[in-house]
Amino acid sequence: MIIAKLAYIIVIAYLLGSIPFGVIVSRYQAKKNVLEYGSGKTGATNVLRTAGTRAALLVLAGDLLKGVLSVVIAGAIFGNELLVIGNFGLGTLIAQVAAALAAIAGHNWSIFLKFKGGRGVSTFFGGLVALCPPAALIGGEVLIVSAGLTRYASLGSILGITTAYLTLVPLTLIYKFPIEYLFYALIGGLLIIVMHKDNINRLVNGTERKLGQRGELVRPSPERAKA
Repeated sequence: MIIAKLAYIIVIAYLLGSIPFGVIVSRYQAKKNVLEYGSGKTGATNVLRTAGTRAALLVLAGDLLKGVLSVVIAGAIFGNELLVIGNFGLGTLIAQVAAALAAIAGHNWSIFLKFKGGRGVSTFFGGLVALCPPAALIGGEVLIVSAGLTRYASLGSILGITTAYLTLVPLTLIYKFPIEYLFYALIGGLLIIVMHKDNINRLVNGTERKLGQRGELVRPSPERAKA
């Protein structure tokens, strides 16, 4: 029963994460398909370049909410149940971490977009807000400040996620925060850094797009190409 609940939670979180707010908002606000512009990703940064600030803020809120709700729903469904397997206990925290990671996967590989999506940064921080607000706050501050100073959203994202993980290390070792939080920040952080591989290459080569640059049409739909 507990394993079935966990599977149910993961499916719900993945579907929730798959909601393509970037596509929905950019089409409504700017009549554009964000998948055809800039990086082709659905996150707030590409929406900012494609559809403007208001649209980007709406997408940011929606993507954060996907992470938060995944954790909250997992806790509500799993309750206080616990399955002990040897020295391992499968409880609510494991279910919540699994849900948050599933939401990131849904955002990055949305079933509604033929497994395309974003890079998962906002959804990662949404999950972390629900799991461990102090780490989310510190990592989020580093993200905002570094992106603002350098004008590179990708660099800010990488630094923010890395900071969130490094913040959780002493919280776990010294202050005995649940190790599940550290596990989430490690796995989620590594996944997002891998999703930024192309950004990292451009940062090294000096060709990365800065905040404020408009997203150019780079991959028109077949219908647009025929027009």
